[in-house]
Amino acid sequence: MKPKVYITRHLPDIAQERLMTFCDPVLWDVDTPPGYEEILRQVKDKEGLLCLLTDRIDAHLIESAPHLRVISQCAVGFDNIDIPAATSRGIAVGNTPGVLTETTADFAFALLMTAARRVVEGMDYVRAGKWQTWGLSLLLGSDLYAGTLGIVGMGRIGQAVARRARGFNMKILYYDNQRKPDLEKVLGIGYAELDDLLRQADFVSLHINLTPQNRGLIGPRELALMKPTAILINTARGPVVDTEALYLALKENRLAHAALDVTDPEPLPSSHPLLALSNVTITPHIASATVTTRTRMALMAVENLLAGLSGEKLPYPVNHI
Repeated sequence: MKPKVYITRHLPDIAQERLMTFCDPVLWDVDTPPGYEEILRQVKDKEGLLCLLTDRIDAHLIESAPHLRVISQCAVGFDNIDIPAATSRGIAVGNTPGVLTETTADFAFALLMTAARRVVEGMDYVRAGKWQTWGLSLLLGSDLYAGTLGIVGMGRIGQAVARRARGFNMKILYYDNQRKPDLEKVLGIGYAELDDLLRQADFVSLHINLTPQNRGLIGPRELALMKPTAILINTARGPVVDTEALYLALKENRLAHAALDVTDPEPLPSSHPLLALSNVTITPHIASATVTTRTRMALMAVENLLAGLSGEKLPYPVNHI
């Protein structure tokens, strides 16, 4: 008999077909995520769970699934899963690290360039029928070339962004909870404490995990340290930035622009005041959204799920059960 598994979202065909070969899956085949109660109901008799960042997998849900042996997250982050609760039950948890590094770095740099050169504002200007002539002062932006980029979090993605910035002859500063002298030499980057980085940078790009320590890391005090001409890029997680503080800084022109692929809350309601500002660019959490990357993520998640169901070590483990 094939093991029963619950999949909280549609997967690319190649991943879904492989899954159905080895498992008896129940699939939530709707674009919007299943509610917490629906997941709770479904996992009661399941041996495996393949989920996304938008799914809350807490201790109560884990305890309510007596047959669960593996939780496979189709994402790099896993703060939506209670890892200690899963570990205490002997449930293996896996994620999909590494595969989206270059894709996400591409998108972070795309947001950086879009914000610096006011691309979205330019499109809105044209669509509104305001483009009458060429002018010296029309939609002036900021030069990336030779500017100072501050990278908060020098993991895989932060390093990939730094490599791209070198091509623009940028001065690169980074902050991380652990200094990395070898990388400083290889990438030609300099370490700075967070406050110093925020004071010096023309552009700040966030690439940190969401942890209790990092929640609200960029708040009113930190935003006040930044140059009024600075641009903030967030492709990490929404809650690392205090949304209300960011809104006020942008509204009062104490910050030139913010480009966000992640928000808090997420998704951002259409009535949210941030969306009324012209100096903010917001995309719907699509930094890893290429056909190649999303397909590979799904295949990695399926690999983790099948390994856990077979009693094998997960190829991409979080808790090393």
